[in-house]
Amino acid sequence: MEERWSTEHVLSLAPDAASQKAAGKLSAPAPWSGTGTDGTALWGECKGSGRTPYRTAIELATPAYQCSCPSRKFPCKHALGLLLLWSGSPEAVPAGEPADWVAEWLKSRQERAEKRVEKQADPEAARRRAAQRGARVAAG
Repeated sequence: MEERWSTEHVLSLAPDAASQKAAGKLSAPAPWSGTGTDGTALWGECKGSGRTPYRTAIELATPAYQCSCPSRKFPCKHALGLLLLWSGSPEAVPAGEPADWVAEWLKSRQERAEKRVEKQADPEAARRRAAQRGARVAAG
């Protein structure tokens, strides 16, 4: 069983007080559907003002957030609301297998992380990048 975060921890991630307040309104089960967790990630769909619900996913280790809402705030109120729901109402976010859209996002994050590791492990590639960088600096 994963360790649940405290309300204080979740709210400390908010970019501002308005996001904290808005997330509090989304911390109840009512606007959420399809919620779940596999111990490493959380996901759910939040009913908003539009026709389609916002898809929200959170990788807990990093943490990393993904939401289909148009907000420029990071993490958005939906991610914070889902975290508050998970931390305060364990039964509202049941254990399960990630939805396809969540699994795809997690897989792409893993692939990017592996590429970064490969790139850092290749000394020849690092020398080429340094030479290219030096040439660009010299060219102005």
